[in-house]
Amino acid sequence: MRVRTQLIVIALLRVILNTMHRMVYPFLTVFAAGLGVNVTAISFALTGRNVVGIFGPMLAPVADVRGRKVAMLAGVVIFTLGVGVVAVHPNLITFSAALVMAILSKSLFDPAVHAYFGDRVPYAQRGTAVAVTEMAWSAAFIAGVPFMGLLIARFGWSAPFPVLAALGLCMLAVVWWTIPHDGPTSAPTSPLLNVREVLTSVPAVAGVLIGLWASAANEMVNLNFGVWLADSFGLQIAALAGASAVIGLAELGGESLVATVTDKLGKARAVATGLGCNILASLLLPWIGRTEIGALAGLFLFYISFEYLVVSQLPMMTEVVPSSRATAIALNGIGFGIGRSLGALLSTFIYAKLGFPMVTAIAVVFNVFALLSLAEMQQKITLLPQLLAWLRRGTSSR
Repeated sequence: MRVRTQLIVIALLRVILNTMHRMVYPFLTVFAAGLGVNVTAISFALTGRNVVGIFGPMLAPVADVRGRKVAMLAGVVIFTLGVGVVAVHPNLITFSAALVMAILSKSLFDPAVHAYFGDRVPYAQRGTAVAVTEMAWSAAFIAGVPFMGLLIARFGWSAPFPVLAALGLCMLAVVWWTIPHDGPTSAPTSPLLNVREVLTSVPAVAGVLIGLWASAANEMVNLNFGVWLADSFGLQIAALAGASAVIGLAELGGESLVATVTDKLGKARAVATGLGCNILASLLLPWIGRTEIGALAGLFLFYISFEYLVVSQLPMMTEVVPSSRATAIALNGIGFGIGRSLGALLSTFIYAKLGFPMVTAIAVVFNVFALLSLAEMQQKITLLPQLLAWLRRGTSSR
């Protein structure tokens, strides 16, 4: 099968995985009511999923030491088992387990996908390839989640899970037949050696820091825009519905821009452009957000620029350590998880004490840190080599 066809097929498969991941938030109260628990109980399950999500990417070196196809299949098996258990016996325990298994499946599947196409698509065209597969993220929000909503409305809260389990079985067959068997890209030893290879690479660590700081900036606004809209206009339901549509369109727009522009512009320049536009959006939000239309326009610029820089950064991470591509992508995911946690830790406290303008000001600071990390990745500044050299000396002394 040609690589272009594989890109489309894999993107469709990722829509299924992402739908399971994204459907929890809009149907939070529905799932809570169906399970007979309060929303707090579901939030605890989500917290457990998020904690696992930070460390789950450590499974990704499997794709380097066992092969891309093996990692993809393992991810699909875990996903199918998770949603299948809920389909057979729906309760809070199986629902919570499905959330955790879904994030573990993505921790295996997604890095293996990026590594697979990183092996086969020339770097000059890799931005487009990554963007095609990443469109599955916005497609899940635009198409997958509404479809799950129709199932829930007609058949009850647990209706999506048998459908997702059946789709999981289809995914197994598709991956088995469409992805050729491949061997390891590194010696089949401990995955920790792949992790060490990435963490001792200055460009790789700098790339991880780009994602960490950019995601921290994004989370500062992400957790507060709903409260801000409610406090500003008193129309929470209408405003949040409009904001959700804006976010979905912005994500799709960012991915489409990567597919059409990033390879021509250059990956590093594209990331810098995305960060610059995100800084501009952060500065503008408190001022143009004095009306509902202005607020939604500002949010659109904020989210489209974030999605653009994130998807533009991914092809860079596929090339920093070619022998450990999946591991590099996985550690990049951990960086994003840490960044989101940092933003979540600070954002609501700062909003309550200092207001939304200070939230966006700190988002600007985090984005500036991301720009400095990009300069380090391109070796325009050299702050990391001394730190990594110190770490290597400490490791070797043991």
